[in-house]
Amino acid sequence: MKRSKLIQHLTKNGCVLLREGSRHAIWKNPSNGELTAVPRHSEIKDLMAHKICKDLKIQLP
Repeated sequence: MKRSKLIQHLTKNGCVLLREGSRHAIWKNPSNGELTAVPRHSEIKDLMAHKICKDLKIQLP
């Protein structure tokens, strides 16, 4: 999955970007306070995308 598609999915589900690091970006779901790291690769494997959504407790893409 393209990173841009995952970012669109996260923002559509109400998640916000907390900060950008050199290798990861930290995203937060304000409704439940959950945090997760999103790698800064152009392609993110589907299993990783599912884990990110599961960590933030949002629906899977």
